[in-house]
Amino acid sequence: MMTITLPLSRSLSRSRMMGAGLGAIALAAVAGTALFAQVSGDRGIAPVASSTDIVANNITVDVHGKTAEEARQTGWREAQRKAWEKLGGPDLPDSRIESMVAAVVIDHEQLGPRRYIATLDIIFDRSRAGSMLGGGGKQSHSAPMLTLPVLIDGGAATMFETRNPWQRVWANFQAGGSAIDYVRPAGAGGESLLLTYGQTGRRSRLWWNTILSEFGAADVIIPIARLQHEWPGGPITGTFTARYGPDNRLLGEFTLRAENDSELEPMLERAVHRFDDLFASGLAEGKLKPDPTLESERIEISPEIRRLIEVSRQAEAAEQQERTEQAEAENPADLESSTAPQQTEQQAVSNFAVQFTTPNAAAVDAALAAVRSAPGVRGAATSSIAIGGTSVMRVSYAGDLSALAATLRARGWNVTEGSNALSISR
Repeated sequence: MMTITLPLSRSLSRSRMMGAGLGAIALAAVAGTALFAQVSGDRGIAPVASSTDIVANNITVDVHGKTAEEARQTGWREAQRKAWEKLGGPDLPDSRIESMVAAVVIDHEQLGPRRYIATLDIIFDRSRAGSMLGGGGKQSHSAPMLTLPVLIDGGAATMFETRNPWQRVWANFQAGGSAIDYVRPAGAGGESLLLTYGQTGRRSRLWWNTILSEFGAADVIIPIARLQHEWPGGPITGTFTARYGPDNRLLGEFTLRAENDSELEPMLERAVHRFDDLFASGLAEGKLKPDPTLESERIEISPEIRRLIEVSRQAEAAEQQERTEQAEAENPADLESSTAPQQTEQQAVSNFAVQFTTPNAAAVDAALAAVRSAPGVRGAATSSIAIGGTSVMRVSYAGDLSALAATLRARGWNVTEGSNALSISR
């Protein structure tokens, strides 16, 4: 049998390499687990399907009957009658009111042998009841508004990071009859990383445009609930603030109170309806409309400004023509030699992909502004954004890829050329 003995230095080196390899594998496993944990877990509440029916919320009943079933039927009839009165409907028999009910939603109920206590939501069919309740006509609606409910409780501000009662009441809100077109994210998966309380403090229009386009919204509204507990299990004071737009502007504020934890959810449900009234009032006053700085193509130029621009262009063209005629009269040969290169210098505009590092949202705006200002660049827009990683922009340039690379190098960028693409960094 042959025994091979390795030198001590090589043995230690191999042991260190094996240890480093095992450490790298363990680190990758931990990193993968951490990344998975950030998007997994008990988060995300899908919003209920909204209908355009007419809803009367929080109808309470306390009735008796010979049996539990009879007490329940009596309670439902009484709730339908109370809901009809709450909505301002005319006097009608119970059978007629019942024929217009589309659904009964049970918020809370207690059944006894001969007693029924419940809080119900009564939904009336708009096609049958709308004309008698004044809701048959068309109602103006807002543009799609991304709704970001913020809960501040115990000093921590959360949105979709974990399930919370404020997110739940917004998900359960029947918004079909509202003047506001709410876009309500579920908050599951990657949405919990993208939509956080920190997002409400950002002002970058490029960043907001990316988020709004992801959810098909035109602007953002932010209902904030700040809860203050007097003592554990005791009264809770809720301060509710309505904000809107990428600049986080204040729309209104109000305060509600719950006597204990069991009354917290009913208080939050009342707050949602108060918010809906606030946002509807803001829409009627002309405040709640899409910010024109979010999408430049949405900006409408008034006819007066358009005429001034046209007159200015005509005057500039006439002045240029006058200078050309004067130069031609002074020296026709020089004019011919100067205009010939201009005709040959016209080049086709091509589109190229440009990768650039984006540690934060400000880096996205800075890179776009720098590339757009480069000579020969006709336009630049992001096609993929990865904050903390590498983003991609599409650049329209009058020239070839090598010329674009040279132009960017002249402006201080480190440029690497690829196949119909560039990678730039500072």
